Amino acid sequence: MHEIKIGTIVDGDKIEIIPELIGHGFETFAVPFWNEVSEEDLSKTADRLKEILSGTGCSVSCVSIYGNPLAEGAWGEAARASWYRLMDAAKLFGTDLITGFAGRVVDRPVPESIPKFKEIFTDIVLKAKEKGLRIAFENCEMGGDWTRGDCNIAFCPKAWEMMFEAVPYENMGLEWEPCHQMMQLMDPIPQLRKWANRMFHIHGKDGTVGWDIIREKGILSGEAYAWNRTPGFGDSNWADIITILRMSGFKGSIDIEGFHDPIYRGELEYTGQVRALNYLKQCRGGDFIKNHK
Repeated sequence: MHEIKIGTIVDGDKIEIIPELIGHGFETFAVPFWNEVSEEDLSKTADRLKEILSGTGCSVSCVSIYGNPLAEGAWGEAARASWYRLMDAAKLFGTDLITGFAGRVVDRPVPESIPKFKEIFTDIVLKAKEKGLRIAFENCEMGGDWTRGDCNIAFCPKAWEMMFEAVPYENMGLEWEPCHQMMQLMDPIPQLRKWANRMFHIHGKDGTVGWDIIREKGILSGEAYAWNRTPGFGDSNWADIITILRMSGFKGSIDIEGFHDPIYRGELEYTGQVRALNYLKQCRGGDFIKNHK
């Protein structure tokens, strides 16, 4: 049952809440550092996490950096340096997976980012391969689209095809969730079937699409027509998602990405997350029952 583990995301500066989360049954923890991270912070966080997780059976699924490594100036330099720092520190966290944004040439169409993406990530991916590490890109559009945006091109299959053609190495993959595809009004299931062997990490975040609003008002009225949801409260059947992942041979983590649900937030945040944890465990198959001879 535990080839696929169910966990949550905890920021690198908030890891002291992990013991309480373990008590609720979370099995893994994805640890992001957002725009940049120093060697000192990584070392301290890794040492503390080792203490916290010792003897629990829980683990770190991945470490992440969510800056723009293709940007010019200090922002891009900090993000690129952080990718290399995470590669040096990943084994301290007990993981072989580093995730983040693919970056973007700011406010230019996606194809104009590909040469820079190839320049930056060929070296990162090859160095990761030498170290026995994998690299995966989150599929969030971050408010951008095909023609403009500020930090991530890895938001749709057309872009993935260009990225994997530019940097054709098997240790480069995706950090995927259905929500970002649903917000673009795509059905996530067909792309999951096609790209499952490139999915190294899954964010446990779902979506709800208000098709009645779209039919009445379209998508340009200024009225919200889709929402981020915690798994179990959205439109996706996660039993189907986990089945497709299992059929593809996926062995990794689904880590709940909280703090987005319009209902289960604030004082209800971990009520929603724990409900999502138990829901995803049921979609995984429930409790393991040993076969009788």
